[in-house]
Amino acid sequence: MLDIAVSYNRYKFLGDEFLTWLWFMIETDQNRLCRYDPDLVSLNIGSRMVLENTRNNAKETVTIKGQDANLEEGLLALKKGAVVTEIHLSYKSGDQHWQFNLKGESLNISNLKLPEIGPVETPEDLEGAVIEKTYLIEKVVGLVNNLFSHFIKLRISNEWRNQTVFRIRNWAMSLGKHPPDIDPE
Repeated sequence: MLDIAVSYNRYKFLGDEFLTWLWFMIETDQNRLCRYDPDLVSLNIGSRMVLENTRNNAKETVTIKGQDANLEEGLLALKKGAVVTEIHLSYKSGDQHWQFNLKGESLNISNLKLPEIGPVETPEDLEGAVIEKTYLIEKVVGLVNNLFSHFIKLRISNEWRNQTVFRIRNWAMSLGKHPPDIDPE
């Protein structure tokens, strides 16, 4: 069995690859994402993304911030070999809306903004509010778990090496052109 520190250092790249793949999927195949949440209305890039490229013992970091930020600089960083290390996501399911940051290194969810819940007017309402908030948090955690589980299955398959990496590179190289057509799995 591997020591936890050794395992962490050996496999920490997976989270960054996951976020890079997720950005690719959001931009090119939103319909496939519906498989992981049948109520999914949309999953979009929010107001922040961080990309890192480690070359020749030097780390280059690109941070894109702001509502409706132009992600072309991020695509250019991808073209140079960067991966997404942190992403802000806007998630809509049914008639509810969440926003949160997701870090690749640990898959930590932070800055989670939940949909509004009903007012707590009496002490009896408090228990229902806690249960509802817990459900709303679990919904986001479940989405991330489902997406990551699918990614890991894809990542260890031959499809990753034979098709997916090529598609991601092709998409990154398109820089503002229409994304390539994606064949269903």
